Amino acid sequence: MEENMEEGQTQKGCFECCIKCLGGIPYASLIATILLYAGVALFCGCGHEALSGTVTILQNNFEVVKGAGDALDVFTMIDIFKYVIYGVAAAFFVYGILLMVEGFFTTGAIKDLYGDFKITTCGRCVSGWFIMLTYIFMLAWLGVTAFTSLPVFMYFNIWTLCQNVTVMESTDLCFDLRQFGIVPIHEQKMVCTLNENFSKLCQSNDLNMTFHLFIVALAGAGAAVIAMVHYLMVLSANWAYVKDACRMQKYEDIKSKEEQELHDIHSTRSKERLNAYT
Repeated sequence: MEENMEEGQTQKGCFECCIKCLGGIPYASLIATILLYAGVALFCGCGHEALSGTVTILQNNFEVVKGAGDALDVFTMIDIFKYVIYGVAAAFFVYGILLMVEGFFTTGAIKDLYGDFKITTCGRCVSGWFIMLTYIFMLAWLGVTAFTSLPVFMYFNIWTLCQNVTVMESTDLCFDLRQFGIVPIHEQKMVCTLNENFSKLCQSNDLNMTFHLFIVALAGAGAAVIAMVHYLMVLSANWAYVKDACRMQKYEDIKSKEEQELHDIHSTRSKERLNAYT
């Protein structure tokens, strides 16, 4: 009988501990972090492979040659974009961890308002700093999304021409890289529908794969924007909760101080009465 009661108390204690641990998890920050990591992974991974596919298409089908020396051409720009992708992946991996930690601390501060944990001015400043930084990153990701839509538009035009090549057998339509600033004006690098290079481009797997990789990268950038907006909502709500919690904490401190003063006054009066009676 006693053993069963002890087992029941142990199970109840474990259950309460699990509930307490689950209650301290910042689920909103967790969802935003997962969405951010998924978006950044899609953008960086697919964007990197799409840039590599673009180099292959430019060299094999448009016959674009890498410039000699340190000239800033399209291939150099692609290499720069790849390094930027590496930096974005590393930076937002760390930033997601920081936001998740901030969510845990903010949740703990609210949950333990009446305990030993005290909300400091530094904690409020850190929350405000994260709000400002997240807003800047959201604007940056909006710019990245808009920039990523450009190669999607370019590849969509080529892909549409390939899909309708049988309908336009007698029409010679050309895709000129000079229109998009990829090559200098004096270089004539184009592919026309009646050209053999255009047929090779449409039949190759590079065009279809690169086009869809850019679409997935665009979707990843959009997911990162949504994650930043989600983070802004979470951080703003946490800021409001922490601000109200600070006010409540000050009220509790003043209240406890007044109660202690009243208790001291009553104790002093009781001692005075006792001394007068004796």
